[in-house]
Amino acid sequence: MSDPEILIGKKILAVDDEPDVLEIIRDQLGTSDIVTAGNFQSAYDLIKSETFDLIILDIMGVNGFALLEAAKKRKMPAAMLTAHAVNVESINLAIRGGAVSFLPKEELTRLPELVSEIFEELAKGRSHWDKLFQRLGPYFRKRLVLDFEDLEKPPYPPFRY
Repeated sequence: MSDPEILIGKKILAVDDEPDVLEIIRDQLGTSDIVTAGNFQSAYDLIKSETFDLIILDIMGVNGFALLEAAKKRKMPAAMLTAHAVNVESINLAIRGGAVSFLPKEELTRLPELVSEIFEELAKGRSHWDKLFQRLGPYFRKRLVLDFEDLEKPPYPPFRY
């Protein structure tokens, strides 16, 4: 079970072109310091100028994979967030690009526990992929008909930023 106290005071950048999604993230992660960006350029400028404990990136509306690359260059962990790009190709791109997790928007109500797990795994020098599939395996099996074994594997150990 994840410890929600790990979220207290964490600085998290949430990037999405949908204001309602940013509001849900802000509400769900209320004990963290949430900074939001609604477009690529605003997010890119924040990634270049500030430091974040975690960046949550939408894929489709804000060119999330380009922002993932910028975050990786600055050695800041990023998790991909999507509703429409939940497919094997996008998950493998996220893994190859260095994302520490892949969060379906349908699971936003579980965001505090998922982000807590991300921070716990990062503290151990690992990404969140194994835990993600333990927790959301049925979702991925139903939606994509795949198991964790079907995907590329993140670099272990350690997963460094």
